[in-house]
Order: sequence, then structure tokens, then C-alpha cells
Amino acid sequence: MKRLLLSAAMFCCVVCSKAQTSTSNTPPGSIIEPSVALNAMLSGTENQMMSLVKAMPADKYDFAPSAAIFVPSQKTDFSGVRTFGALVIHVTQANYGFGARFGGIKPDVDLKSLAQLKDKDQIVAALAASFAFLHKAIGTITTANAFESVNAPGGGSVTRATAAGGVVVHTADEYGQMVEYLRMNGVIPPASVK
Repeated sequence: MKRLLLSAAMFCCVVCSKAQTSTSNTPPGSIIEPSVALNAMLSGTENQMMSLVKAMPADKYDFAPSAAIFVPSQKTDFSGVRTFGALVIHVTQANYGFGARFGGIKPDVDLKSLAQLKDKDQIVAALAASFAFLHKAIGTITTANAFESVNAPGGGSVTRATAAGGVVVHTADEYGQMVEYLRMNGVIPPASVK
């Protein structure tokens, strides 16, 4: 868990530094609206995720790791592991769920019906629409309401801003898993292409 949090924090630092570079004409000490900073952070993760899901061949969207890809002496348990397409749908559903929670806006799609998608183009389009929804939800975060508490699954102290940061971390975590799916299929993730 500590490794995951450290990885997520490092990823967010890289994304934030890229976002700050793009707004380098903002003098130090300036107040930047939370929605602007959070949307910039989301954009970096979104761009990596969208290029990744587009790179996976359509016939590999039903791929899931299994014990068959490891040497017999390795003990592995892959029961219940999601397929690549199911991971993309999971991120899509999470984007809508998080956005609705902290943005106070209702998704315009039935989240349960997303699980029925099988076609790569439909899945990629649904993911793109979920990021658009998420940007809209982040747009509701202001300096005045950024640290208002919101309902969180399992309770805890969650604010609009931390929930928005949390969805970026969640997407980055899923991205890391999906990179391995591409590599297992001989596909170089776009972010690794030189």
C-alpha cells in the first residue's frame, strides 16, 4: 500500500510539474483556482490513459492474465482478474462515480449498462465521455468549496479537492496495471515509445 501511495504521489508530482510548466507565466504566489489546477492534473493522466487504451488491439480487449503465461513453478492465482476491456470500463465507471460525488452532478449514462460494452470503439468512446464528465465535475470546484466534505464510500475525511485528486490517483493506478496487459501482448505502451 505504501508503494502504491508513493507511486501515485510521484506520478501526480510529474503531472503537476507538467501542468505548471504550461502555465509558467503565472507568478509564484498567485492563487490558481482549484478547478484549473485539478483539471490540468487530470489532463496529463487522461492523455496517457487514452493513448494506452487506443494502442491495445481490439482483439485483445478480452485478454486477462492467467497462470498459463507463467512458468509452471510460479504459484499464481488469477481467478476474478478483469479483462483489459473490463479494466477500461472500471475506470469509466469510477470517473462517473467520483465526479458525481464531488461535483454534485448526475451522470447522463446508466453506469451499470457500461459493463455490457464489448466493442473496443464503444469502450474507448465511453472512457472519453467519462473524462469529459469528470472535467465538468472538477469545474465545479472553487476556492470557496474545495475543502467542503463529501460523502465517501467507507466514510473518512474526504473533500471535493481530495476526491478529485483521488480519481486522478485511481486512474494512474489502473493505468499502471493496464501497461502490463499491453506488454504481455507484445504492445509497447505509447508513453514508452522513443
